[in-house]
Amino acid sequence: MVIFITGGARSGKSRFAEACAARLAPSGTGEYIATAQLCDREMEERARMHLERRASSGFQWRLHEEPYELAALLASLSASAREAAPRPIGGVVLIDCLTLWLSNWLLKLEGENRLDELEAKIDELCAALAQCPLPVLAVSNEVGDGIVPEYPLGRRFRDYAGLLGQRVARLSDRAFLVTAGIPVDLKRLEFHLDELDR
Repeated sequence: MVIFITGGARSGKSRFAEACAARLAPSGTGEYIATAQLCDREMEERARMHLERRASSGFQWRLHEEPYELAALLASLSASAREAAPRPIGGVVLIDCLTLWLSNWLLKLEGENRLDELEAKIDELCAALAQCPLPVLAVSNEVGDGIVPEYPLGRRFRDYAGLLGQRVARLSDRAFLVTAGIPVDLKRLEFHLDELDR
């Protein structure tokens, strides 16, 4: 099962994802994949606050810091989960967040003049998500609702983030938009074109 959770900055999406994880993993344990690169003091402080919040919840997380090879890490976790069968494996995977993973790759590939490879990275990630036997909560930022970025790289990021969000939401079993701390179930509200014929 894949659950896609999107929303704006400080919308409450990470808290919601962590609360969902606690409900989905009766074992009380999970794999937390952090995609941020801690390049400055502000990012270090944000990571510290997230870590303290998770530690105080009582839920036991095993932290994986992986800014690039998210698909490979998911494949490894999937293999470990399958090896544990038929014993109950419990557990859940939380990725926070897809948007930072995307920006890591965008900057790396753009700097190496290999931006045409970014869609293949998205394909690899989507395949790994779809094949994971554990519940996966994938957190992302909704970045396309604001003004058009002034610079070409910003516009490319916005476009790829929209593509990534669509792809992951499509393969997900559940999709939530979190605004002001309130999660909205997007798949439950989804409109289907055949409804126009009724």
